[in-house]
Amino acid sequence: MSAVLAMTGATGFVGGATMRQAIDAGWHVRALTRRPQPDREGVTWIAGALDDTDSLNEIAAGSDVVMHIAGVVNVPTRAAFEAGNATATANVVAAARGAGVTRFVHVSSLAAREPGLSDYGWSKERAEAAVTASGLDWTIVRPPAVFGPGDTEMLDLFRMARRGIALLPPKGRMSAIYVDDLARLLVALAADRSASIGAIYEPDDGQAGGWSHRGFAHAIGRAVGRRRIATLAVPGAVLKAGGRIDKLVRRGGAKLTPDRARYIAHPDWVAAHGAQPPAALWQPEWATDDALAETVRWYLRAGWL
Repeated sequence: MSAVLAMTGATGFVGGATMRQAIDAGWHVRALTRRPQPDREGVTWIAGALDDTDSLNEIAAGSDVVMHIAGVVNVPTRAAFEAGNATATANVVAAARGAGVTRFVHVSSLAAREPGLSDYGWSKERAEAAVTASGLDWTIVRPPAVFGPGDTEMLDLFRMARRGIALLPPKGRMSAIYVDDLARLLVALAADRSASIGAIYEPDDGQAGGWSHRGFAHAIGRAVGRRRIATLAVPGAVLKAGGRIDKLVRRGGAKLTPDRARYIAHPDWVAAHGAQPPAALWQPEWATDDALAETVRWYLRAGWL
């Protein structure tokens, strides 16, 4: 009989990649979904949401591992961040405990290191606190910038690079990870019952010291076939002003909110030295240039570029 993995976020970018790899690895997935999904071998879809305790109890029941990936990244208020990240995580933890599931893998964010910087980071830190206080056999993963087929967050950067230009945050550094490498780590953690218990990992693509924003933009430029692209770093004050204007104009539909602007303008989103998973458990397999090129090929096939 297959081991059973309960998942939130399976219909999203990271969760979808993780579900595919989990099925390939022999897991049966019990996945939460807000909308009807097509039948899929190896998956039991459970209709519900993160504020619906009955559906959370249903996905956890009979599972061997609970993996919480779902969350919010760009909502208009602190209360919405709290509901979508902190309270939602506490609900998933409660469901795991109620079902007697001890293994819990939680996908957080590097933003949790800086809870005073943004409402997003504050909510992710509170979510982590719910996990660490749970009494479960937990592992927390804080991914850096995630890219790959199906991603919409970095799509505009690829589109700009194809036109020969990139608008970038102020001077700083960041780490990145290809979605398939991140998914492979999460599946490995689901199976691990020893080395990773109580650990907080910050995985990346293996680029020592991370990337400058300009360096990563040029790597995207190579992937889209541009030998050179013009880069322009937007000053922090301008970025934050843009966040206020976008919120004023588009209100709840704003993409660049003041909260997101503060997050983007922070100079250090590099995975911490020594916080990588043990090499015996996981290492990145994709060279970043190859992973970016694969992402571009997917965007082209999908008609996104």
